[in-house]
Amino acid sequence: MGKNNWTKKELKEFKDYILNKRKTVIDEMEDAKQRADEMLKNDTTNAIYSSHMADAGSDLVEMEKAYYFVQRDSKFLKYLNRALDMIDEGTFGICLSCKKVIDKERLMEVPHTTSCFSCKSSR
Repeated sequence: MGKNNWTKKELKEFKDYILNKRKTVIDEMEDAKQRADEMLKNDTTNAIYSSHMADAGSDLVEMEKAYYFVQRDSKFLKYLNRALDMIDEGTFGICLSCKKVIDKERLMEVPHTTSCFSCKSSR
């Protein structure tokens, strides 16, 4: 594996940045799950039949979207957790393909990446 050339200060900045992103994702997941659960709770069988079909369909679409966002954010959270593990292991910011250090700008945009721009572009 390539040598991690990040200073302790830089690694702390990355870690803080990822932890902040992680908190945002967790908050968004909780909000989406709460919205979906609330729609499910309010959407009893009687409510579906007593409302207009279009309203029931719209509510169902909104509930499915909320659960989709929870699923998507859950996957992103796993990537962020892996990035935190890589910081602790000393492998953060190293391209898995070419073993070179990934540009800081790329890591700030995609902190969970394991590919440098060059390797990602060549795929």
